[in-house]
Amino acid sequence: MRLHVDLLGWLHAIWGVFGMLTGLSLAVLALALHAALLNQSISGAPERAAVWVFAVGAITLGAFGAANLFVGRLLRLRRPAGRVAALALAVPNLVVVPFGTALGVYGLWVLLNDDARRQFGRPLSDAGAQPAPAEGR
Repeated sequence: MRLHVDLLGWLHAIWGVFGMLTGLSLAVLALALHAALLNQSISGAPERAAVWVFAVGAITLGAFGAANLFVGRLLRLRRPAGRVAALALAVPNLVVVPFGTALGVYGLWVLLNDDARRQFGRPLSDAGAQPAPAEGR
């Protein structure tokens, strides 16, 4: 399971870099649109809304990308906070079809495994716990 946790950390890092690059490209698009609108002396509400949509998308994707990159590092270092953060990021990643969905499902499968719990210093789940020996009467 150690290999799976390391792989998951690298996949989060790669996914984070892609998210940050996408956010950066949307930021450039927002700035270019804003500059073009200023050059054309157009300042209507729909045009300003388009700039804001690109800007908010850029910030959102950049933030999620940075979070995935950071979580990937924490997973590779076996920090308990990294496991919790990766589980929290798995849920929104599930809706980003197809790569985010695959990463989310793989992350849930890896991090909810008892071997992975042990690596992060977490107690085992009840399903993986050994039954207590029955006392004689």
